[in-house]
Amino acid sequence: MPSNKSVSDAPITTFRNCRILRDHKLQWEDLWVRQGKVLDPEKLFFDEKGAADVQVDCQGRIIAPGFIDTQINGGFGVDFSKEADDVKHGISLVAQNILSHGVTSFCPTLVTSPAAVYHKVLPQICVTEGGPQGAAVLGVHLEGPYISCEKKGAHPEHCLRSYSQKGFSELLYMYGTLDGVSIVTLAPEMGRSEEVIKELVQRGICVSLGHSVANLSQAEDAVNSGATFITHLFNAMLPFHHRDPGIVGLLTSDRIPAGRTVYYGMIADGIHTNPAALRIAHRAHPNGLVLVTDAIMAMGLGPGKHSLGQQEILIDGLNAYVAGTHTLAGSIATMSMCVKHFHEATGCTVEEALEAASLHPAQVLGQQHRKGTLDFGADADFVLLDDDLNVKATYIAGECVWDPLAM
Repeated sequence: MPSNKSVSDAPITTFRNCRILRDHKLQWEDLWVRQGKVLDPEKLFFDEKGAADVQVDCQGRIIAPGFIDTQINGGFGVDFSKEADDVKHGISLVAQNILSHGVTSFCPTLVTSPAAVYHKVLPQICVTEGGPQGAAVLGVHLEGPYISCEKKGAHPEHCLRSYSQKGFSELLYMYGTLDGVSIVTLAPEMGRSEEVIKELVQRGICVSLGHSVANLSQAEDAVNSGATFITHLFNAMLPFHHRDPGIVGLLTSDRIPAGRTVYYGMIADGIHTNPAALRIAHRAHPNGLVLVTDAIMAMGLGPGKHSLGQQEILIDGLNAYVAGTHTLAGSIATMSMCVKHFHEATGCTVEEALEAASLHPAQVLGQQHRKGTLDFGADADFVLLDDDLNVKATYIAGECVWDPLAM
């Protein structure tokens, strides 16, 4: 039978003795949660005369919005770009395992693949709500195949494509569907890219620039067409040059439309980007920095041979290479590792490090009103951390989904 209980009858949980990341600073406040949402305690007291049903003592720890990974190729033995029969099982396995690293939402990422892979895999990936079963899926990130051969990185050259004379219809044919797609990475210097960018943006899809030899003017044109993100800054693009800084120049460009922010992903694993480059990017444009793992199936596993889509990958220490080359092929870093390294390498504030993994990726996806924040009314997805930014527990919709002390 349907329940007659009103919202005000639902149990309220208060997390006390904690520092909450809210309004860009850590504040000694209590966090009030009901039915998976962050409550405004003043309204609760004055409008409902309500009180907490359950109290949780956080022992002085930090409560930050749950981390969001917008570029993750797999992990724990799962490769999202493989033409697997049970894609949903692989997504579920990764979603469950990344909870221990503070990730409450993610974008499964497919690298450049044959059309048959897109046609089989994409229909099996659905946008989901997170919970005890794992982190939420906020849509797929399609990285390629419309990228530069010169900056292909670990993407298989034989699978790269151009738009030919068909433009956007060629892209639709290649992917088979755009349902559930949240981000597309493409090279803006390719012919007909302006048309493609505009069509994608009209469908609510974030366009990211990457694996590209675009100059600054071409990158600025792409932003003016609607692109808002840069895929793993510095990696797989022309190096910064003082006469033409290329895509990197978007961080300080004066041709960005008023009110628009260009965000940029960074793999802060200590391998893909020198600490000095991390500092330069952060100091030039701190509000646009988005931490991504770019993790592959080897994340959480030991050294040896693994895969990334069509390529064989060799893990050597903390490095992931395309087998037989010195080309980096994603990372094996976790998001919690990236947050800590970014904080240590740049000397940024704790708040900045945490927002780079929560608020900023939510803004990229247009989800900042419910994800990546602990504002009143937002989803109660959060992570409990100590002062060294070690993850101590992870919560989704106000419910604990990972706590090593409770396991």
